[in-house]
Amino acid sequence: MNDHPALTPGRAAVVTGAASGIGLAAAERFARMGLKVCLADLDGPALHEAAARVAAAAPGGQADVRAVPTDVARLEDVQRLKQTAYDAFGEVAILMNNAGVGGGGKPWKDIERWRRLIEVNLWGVIHGVQAFTEAMIAQGTPCAIVNTGSKQGITTPPGDAAYNVSKAGVKVLTEQLAHELRNVAGCKITAHLLIPGYTFTGMTARGPEKPAEAWTADQVVDLMIGGMARGDFYLLCPDNAVTREMDERRVQWAADDLIRNRPALSRWHPEYAEAFAAFMAGAAKP
Repeated sequence: MNDHPALTPGRAAVVTGAASGIGLAAAERFARMGLKVCLADLDGPALHEAAARVAAAAPGGQADVRAVPTDVARLEDVQRLKQTAYDAFGEVAILMNNAGVGGGGKPWKDIERWRRLIEVNLWGVIHGVQAFTEAMIAQGTPCAIVNTGSKQGITTPPGDAAYNVSKAGVKVLTEQLAHELRNVAGCKITAHLLIPGYTFTGMTARGPEKPAEAWTADQVVDLMIGGMARGDFYLLCPDNAVTREMDERRVQWAADDLIRNRPALSRWHPEYAEAFAAFMAGAAKP
């Protein structure tokens, strides 16, 4: 299977949230594939250490890598990121809007945490799409925009309403983006929604050791690269505790809440516990 045509040696990738986790793993993979890479994250040692690591990952241990301090919540920062990338590389083949934070809050609590989380997780992606898309269309070359979502934006489990809202917004935005791009005459850009499972990153880690249930960031990037090559829009990742079939059943149950007029989030409603367990009983175990 050939790679997505945007993933060609000599072309350029821009990755936000690139100082750690899935963003760093993606930046390293792009460099190993021979791409030039622009890493964007908040300013600090982690960003510059990540850039050095990505450069070392390239064939021969050298790559054209730029570290651009960026707060994706600020449109002017993302516009400057776009200008820096185009000034350095002349084009952008891959835009990965990946920056994100966790730890939001309940519907009626922690308004400032809500605000910051939405500004980064949702507005950060909107800013990336707004800043880069028209220039990428104008290139007339095969390109891809990958936005990092979450299963929590689809099944919306209780516990962090702010995070769920932000990732649900990323899902809808990316679906709209994919539709609009395929209706632009001559456009060669594909859009993709990356949906990680339980992944061991700085945002999810509760200690230095990776839990057995979690995937690594590299495994997520493996699935992303393969799915892009197949032309998949939804890049849905399992993990070491949850299979694809289990995920599909959870998504189906959530959608059926509306269709069957069940209570919101009935998966976690005590009156539906037995019905949900029976529904899941046929799903393959990892």
